[in-house]
Amino acid sequence: MSILIDKKIKVLVQGLTGKEGLFHTEQMMNYGTSVVGGITPGKGGKVYLGIPVFDTVEEAVQNTGGDVSVIFVPSPFAADAILESIFSNIKLIVCITEGIPVSDMIKVKHFLKTLRGKTCLIGPNCPGIISPEESKVGIMPNSIFRKKGKIGIISRSGTLTYEAADQIVKHGYGISTAIGIGGDSVVGISIKEIIELFLEDEETECIVMIGEIGGILEIEAAEWIKKLKRKKPIISFIAGQTAPKGKTMGHAGAIIEKKIETAKVKMDIMEKSGIRIVKSPENIGMAVHEVFH
Repeated sequence: MSILIDKKIKVLVQGLTGKEGLFHTEQMMNYGTSVVGGITPGKGGKVYLGIPVFDTVEEAVQNTGGDVSVIFVPSPFAADAILESIFSNIKLIVCITEGIPVSDMIKVKHFLKTLRGKTCLIGPNCPGIISPEESKVGIMPNSIFRKKGKIGIISRSGTLTYEAADQIVKHGYGISTAIGIGGDSVVGISIKEIIELFLEDEETECIVMIGEIGGILEIEAAEWIKKLKRKKPIISFIAGQTAPKGKTMGHAGAIIEKKIETAKVKMDIMEKSGIRIVKSPENIGMAVHEVFH
């Protein structure tokens, strides 16, 4: 099994007709993802890459049965694009867009909470989700994720997601599902929620979690894991271990505001929760190998 996506999903691309939308839609299709429609206001009725384009998400859903959306919309309009998918009953939304104002994302989070889990949002500012040999929604490079397997990956960093997958595959293992949740201070699905899905997935036997300085997503997950009776091996790397307080490290959410958000404190809490910490991303593959030997 995989989590959140499989071969049966029908993907809609919001912002299909833009440069990024066209490029990554073609990559998704080449990977085997079923892309059934695009949305660009004012371009309804046209066809790109053999895919019909609609003016609204609602219209696209009615005509194609699309149940997953991926968003390549510029940041000033991205929150509205997310809300449009929410109100069109899209079950999974993947927002690639970076630079969305925090105030916009707070509104989006409010609407997601009122729906109580009917819609799941991955991102924004994320690479998306991929389940090898099944489907891909987002911008993850096809070539790296070539092997299906039993390792689940959760990451706040896009590039480190790829690094972890590459290390794992080089050691002879495959990926069940890899999810980049995004590096912003306000994101949709949390690390804890994804771990919960991986724990329920019979195929996933080991979890790799890549975190960063800033925020408390990793801490919330670790404290929740500590209380569990049924666990799976979890390996984690925290990026930004040398970052000073008050300095942003690449992502909008990767800034230390409190002592608890430093790499050291996070790693200490996680280790006490039974999570294995690696000090360098190049050690992830070997740590996975040691779990099974």
